[in-house]
Formats: sequence, structure tokens, C-alpha cells
Amino acid sequence: MAKLKWGMVGGGEGSQIGPAHRLGSQADGLFQFTAGALDHRAEVGREYAIRLGLDKDRAYGSWQEMLAGEKCRDDRIDLVTIATPNSTHFEITKAFLEAGINVLCEKPMTMTVDEGEQIVRVVNSTGKICAVNYCYSAYPMVRQARAMVRAGEIGKVRLVVSNFSHGHHGDAMDADNPRVRWRYDPAMAGISGQFADCGIHALHMASFLSNDQVETLSADFVSTIPSRKLEDDAMVNFRMEGGAVGRLWTSSVAIGRQHGFDIQVFGETGGLRWASEQPNQLVFTPVSGRTQIIEKGENGLHADATRLSRVSIAHPEGFPLAVANIYCDLADSIKGKTRDGLPDASDGVRSIAAIYAAVASAKENGAWIDARPPIFVK
Repeated sequence: MAKLKWGMVGGGEGSQIGPAHRLGSQADGLFQFTAGALDHRAEVGREYAIRLGLDKDRAYGSWQEMLAGEKCRDDRIDLVTIATPNSTHFEITKAFLEAGINVLCEKPMTMTVDEGEQIVRVVNSTGKICAVNYCYSAYPMVRQARAMVRAGEIGKVRLVVSNFSHGHHGDAMDADNPRVRWRYDPAMAGISGQFADCGIHALHMASFLSNDQVETLSADFVSTIPSRKLEDDAMVNFRMEGGAVGRLWTSSVAIGRQHGFDIQVFGETGGLRWASEQPNQLVFTPVSGRTQIIEKGENGLHADATRLSRVSIAHPEGFPLAVANIYCDLADSIKGKTRDGLPDASDGVRSIAAIYAAVASAKENGAWIDARPPIFVK
């Protein structure tokens, strides 16, 4: 079977996320790395792309050059991944979609709600795919949890508790580190720091597992390191359209916590817990029953969890293979087989609407704010 052609904008040498995409896209032999504009410095990007094996004529110096070069080719790329700073996502994503090329965009998809709604409309008008890299939703045991909730195995969801907290930005002396600084700079990150960076992963996961959408929220933001213009710690309470309530904490100054992403879903007849640092296990407790540990790769899992597991029980599958599962779903979707779990532009715009709502709420001392994008308000 012929491989789909894949290209990348951003994610150059030294990038935190670039290697995960390159590993993930190649893991199952579904995509061929064909084109790239990997660095804002044209020659640096070209040289690195060639070292990675790209042909010289498809090692581009800018995303504009890449778009112009690819859209007129008979063998143009089927998918482009956008792994650039937040402020550039909208322009690049929109341009490639309008050229008829499917997109996987890093989060947040856009900087504003209006931009996000524009992307949804472009997707609807072009028929192209715009996926958003909420890759934690593609771990096999997360898909198991989602399937269990949808099958009614914990009853109606009452409460979701989601957390994404780490301590890697807790050193005030590290403020000028470029990998840290941009996350708290409104010109690069937008209106929110930690909540937009990590918190929306936790918020998206709450919706993903509960099969519900956030309706209103109340937020408290703080910059514990005073030099930061954007928050490095946030607490967000939210209520969902189906009646469930949610609690979310996200922080980058929780020294001692490493990755710190976990989620609990409590229903009328049971509860589930998943943690990214033990991603092969899903903890399930039925009401009045014993707590059970469900292992990745064991017999009797739901189909989506089994489909996205590559190695046998007791062998770990890590972050790059969760990213690879996004690419598996993308390959199927490009070929016309819809994958229900693939995060898309509607998830992207809901996230940015929640960011704006949380910022507004924090400024109003925790006032409850409608978190839905206007395009989805009935």
C-alpha cells in the first residue's frame, strides 16, 4: 500500500515536539516524510531537512515557499503538521487548508475565537481535515476509558477531576531561557500562559472522556513568579452541558511534580482514573466493588484500545506512540474511514473559547462565564 506524503512546518533541530511528530508519523509506515520548512531561519531549516533525508527541492526555507512549492505538484503532500509558535498557527493552518492540504496543528489551534471559527468554516467549505494534537487522548487506555464511559460502565458521569501540573518552570532564575520565556509572553503565547499551554489538554480530556462539552467555567489565575506577564498556575471549575461538574488544576511551578497529567471520572455506578506517568494502566472502581487495574494489552479491552496497542501486555508504550496513534487515525480519515476519537477543529475552537472565558473569569474574581464558542451556541 502506498504511503501518504507528509510534510512539516516548524519542529526543527532542538524543538521539543518535532522529534515526537517525526517518530510518530513514521511508526506504522503510513506516511512518508516528504517536505519540510523546519526553521524560521531559511538556510538552517533547509540544511536540517536535508540531513533528515528530504530532497533538496522539498527542503524549504519558509512555510510560504513550501505551500507554493507543494500545492502545484502532482505528488504534493497529503498532510502537513504545524509545529510553530502559537501566534503563527492560524495563518499557516488556514493557508494549507485552502490549498486543499490536510492539517495537523499543534495546540492551541489559533490565538482567538474568531480565528478558530474561521478554521471550522474553512474545514466545512473545503472538506479537508484539520486535526489538533491533543495526543494524550490517543493513549490506548484513554481510549479504553472513553469506551467504558460510552458503554455505560460507570453510569451517568457526575464529576470530572483533571490535573496537569509540573514544576519545570518553577525556577525564577530560569526566566530568560527561550524555551520557557515565550510561554509567558503575550506576544508569543497569547492571552494565557499555563492554562493555554497545559490546562487545555486537561480540559479537552475532560470532554473527551465524559462525552460532554464544557458550558460555563470559573477561574483563578496567578503568576507566582512576578516577572511573568501570564499565569503560571490556575484553578478552574467548570460545568458541562450534560450536568456533570469539573475541577481542574494546572501549574508549571509545582516543584517535585514531573509530568503531572492525570484525570478521574466519577459516575453513578463507578469511577475511572488514568495518569500519564503510568499510561498502561486504567484504574476502575465499581460502586460497592473492589478497585481493579486494567492493563494495556490484556484480553477483553474495547476495540479502540486494542487497535491502538502495538506491543504485548507489560511492555510500555510512551508519548511518541500516542502521537503515532493520532497519525493512525489521520491516515484512516484521509482515506475516508472516519475515526471518532480524532481531535478536530471543533475541539480546537472550543479550547480557545475556554481560554478566553477563563481569562475573563480570572479578571472578574472567578465569575462564571459561558465557555462555548458562539458558533456552537444554540
